[in-house]
Amino acid sequence: MAPEVAPAGMLTIPPDSTFFSRERVERILAFVIAVGCAVLGLQSFFHAIGSTQEEHTWNLVLTCAVFGPLVLMIAAGIAGRFYRPLAAVFAILFPLVLIAWPFATAGRPAAESAEPWIWYLLNVATVATALAFPLMLQYVWCALVPILYGIVRLIQVGADIENVIQVSRQVVYAIILAVVMTMIGWMLRLLAERLDRTREEAVRSYAAAAAADAVEQERISVAALMHDSVLAALIAAERASTPRERDLAVGMARDALTRLANADRDAEEGPDEPVQPMFLVDGIRAAASEHDVDLDVRIALDPRAHTIPGRVARALVLAAAQAVVNAIEHAAAAGLHAEVTADERRVIVRIVDTGEGFDVQGVPEDRLGISGSIVARVAAVGGQARVRSSRRGTVVDLRWEYPR
Repeated sequence: MAPEVAPAGMLTIPPDSTFFSRERVERILAFVIAVGCAVLGLQSFFHAIGSTQEEHTWNLVLTCAVFGPLVLMIAAGIAGRFYRPLAAVFAILFPLVLIAWPFATAGRPAAESAEPWIWYLLNVATVATALAFPLMLQYVWCALVPILYGIVRLIQVGADIENVIQVSRQVVYAIILAVVMTMIGWMLRLLAERLDRTREEAVRSYAAAAAADAVEQERISVAALMHDSVLAALIAAERASTPRERDLAVGMARDALTRLANADRDAEEGPDEPVQPMFLVDGIRAAASEHDVDLDVRIALDPRAHTIPGRVARALVLAAAQAVVNAIEHAAAAGLHAEVTADERRVIVRIVDTGEGFDVQGVPEDRLGISGSIVARVAAVGGQARVRSSRRGTVVDLRWEYPR
C-alpha cells in the first residue's frame, strides 16, 4: 500500500508510530519474562533430571513436554518474535502436566520435605499468560495454576492437616506473586497506552497548528501580493499621463499577472539556499531603480556576518522595497536612504525618509502596505518590523536574528 501523502504544510502521523510506546513495552516485557523464565526453568530442570518422585518414563515424558515449549518460549522472548503463541502453548500445556502429575507419582513414596520440580514452574506458567492472554484470563490463570498444583500435591503427599497447611501456604504465596507480576505488566501497558495517546494528541495538535499557520502565511502572502503587484499596477495605470508612465504601468500589470498565475506556489518564490548580506543591498537598490530612484544605501557589513537563508533575504528585500515605495509615494522620496547592517548575531535593514510623517496607529487595517507587505511579511520568516513616524520623517526598521 502506498504511503498517504499530505498536502504541503500539513503534518501526518505515520500509521506504524501510533503504538510506539506500547510496542516497545511489549518487547521489554517479553525479554524480561524470557530471562526470568530461563532462570526459574534452569533451576527446575536440574531438579527434574534427578527427580525420583515420578516413575522414570513419566519423568522423561513430562520433562520433554514442559521444557521443550519453555525453551522455545524463552528463545522467542529474547529474539522478540513469535513469543505470544509460544507463551500461550506453554501456559495451556502446564496445567495439563499438573493434571498428569498424580498419575506420574502414583504408587511411589511421597517426599513431603522436598518440593517437586513442577513447583518452580508455577509462576513461569502464570507470567507466560501476560504475553498471550487477555487481562481477565491472566487473573484466572493466577488462581487456577496454583490451586491445581495444591490439589495434585495433596493427592501425592496426603491430605492430613500438616500437609494441608504447608501446601496452602505455597498456593497462597504462588497466587500473590502471580497477581503482583500480572499487575506490573498491566500497569506498564496502561502507562504505555496513555503515553501513546498523549503523544498522538500532541502530534495532532501540532499538525493543526501547523496547518493553521500555513493558512495564515498563505493569507499574508496573497495580501502582500495583492498590494505589491495588483494594487500598485492599478494605481500606476490610473496615474499614467505620459507614454513612458503607461509603458511602466503595462510592465507592472504584466508582472502582477505573472505573480497571480504563480500564487498557488510558495509565497516568496525561489530557492532557500543561503545568500550573502550584499544580496539585500543589491535587491533594495534594484527595487528603487524601478521607480527611477538612485537610492543611497549605507552599508555596514561585519566580516563575521553569516549567510542568510534565501527565503529570509527575499522577505527582507520585498519589505524594504515596499517601504521605499511608500516613501516615494507619500514623502516624495525626501531624504530617502537605506541602511543595511549585518554582523554575527543579526541583520538590520532600515529605510529612512525625512518627509512629513504620518500617524502609524491611525492607518486603517484594510491598508496592507504596512501591515501585510512589511510587518506580516517579515514576521512570517521569524523577523521583526517596526515603523516609526513623526513630523521629522519615517523610519522602517527590519530585523532578523540568526538562530542560536
